[in-house]
Amino acid sequence: MRRDIMAPVKRVVVKIGSRVLTLEDGSLDHQVITMLCREIGALYETGVEVVLVSSGAVAAGRAAVRSCDLSLSIPQKQAAAAIGQPLLMQAYQEAFTPFARTTAQILLTADDLADRQRFSNAKTTIEALLALGSVPVINENDSVAVAEIKFGDNDHLSALVATLVAADLLIILTDTEGLFSANPQEDPQATLVDTVASVTAAIESMAGGSVSTVGTGGMVTKVAAAKLATRSGIPTVLAAGKRSGILRAVVAGESRGTLFLPCQEGLKRKKQWIGYGMRPRGTVVVDAGARKALCRKGTSLLPSGILKVSGHFDRGSCLRICDESGVEFARGIAEYASGEVEQLLGVQSDQIETCLGYRYADEVIHRNNLVVLPGFKS
Repeated sequence: MRRDIMAPVKRVVVKIGSRVLTLEDGSLDHQVITMLCREIGALYETGVEVVLVSSGAVAAGRAAVRSCDLSLSIPQKQAAAAIGQPLLMQAYQEAFTPFARTTAQILLTADDLADRQRFSNAKTTIEALLALGSVPVINENDSVAVAEIKFGDNDHLSALVATLVAADLLIILTDTEGLFSANPQEDPQATLVDTVASVTAAIESMAGGSVSTVGTGGMVTKVAAAKLATRSGIPTVLAAGKRSGILRAVVAGESRGTLFLPCQEGLKRKKQWIGYGMRPRGTVVVDAGARKALCRKGTSLLPSGILKVSGHFDRGSCLRICDESGVEFARGIAEYASGEVEQLLGVQSDQIETCLGYRYADEVIHRNNLVVLPGFKS
């Protein structure tokens, strides 16, 4: 099965975690970096393009100033990132030079992918770099990112990038062999999960908590990233990053790490952006009839089906759409601002102008700007 899935792969996003890139003292592990760059160079020679999402800037910066403090404040982490990012890029460029590959640094924040124009600009830039044979190296812009705009971890960022560039495969390299049935450090009976058909609550419970001292993510964020990517139709493999030949083996379809199978009902590009790229600014709760119409019939969201609205948002904002139990099952772009939606609760579409004194549209969210999340289309 793996060989069949990997056979058409021509574009891969590879995410490398801090624990893979660093030594015990937190400094960059140049031997591992060289090994992985050699494997990426070999993939390029076989016609497979690679977009690299790399952590390690904060760890490299902390090591450069010889700081042993693992509980840095946000400003201190931002300073460490500013120091470490050039060191990280230098390491990659030196490692790729023997393979005649240039590297290109791209630093992103969540707002870059939440804005449609900036989303498009980022995609265009990456496509141009790939056409030149350069290796895009993407990281979160930690030196300026604050709590409101942080992705939170590069696992999430890698899944967003995979959807951005329409990747055929996402590989998340970490310091474990993959997803285990339980925490192997606590349970000697834990076994490696070879294949995950769907990221269910049971699968998420296997992830446990983060044990990393140099990264921001853990197994929880990696499974969440796999869930996001596979919902966009992108298979994802979680594997050990320090094992020689790991990238070649995964792309060749060999049994390495944990394979997360893609959803067959993968989202199209615009729907991916609405569902996962935009940052929701508010929430609407809908009745059972509206939920059924949205999920089964693919209709627009009319004001008559909305029971409650929360959050302050403007027209054009992304909204979460939840059922009466509070379960989010869809997202969409609002045709009206929050104050307007509050006035329209339960109102029929032909009464919108009477209620507001004007009318932008007959629906609060048009079906072309609404995405039902995979798993709820029934």
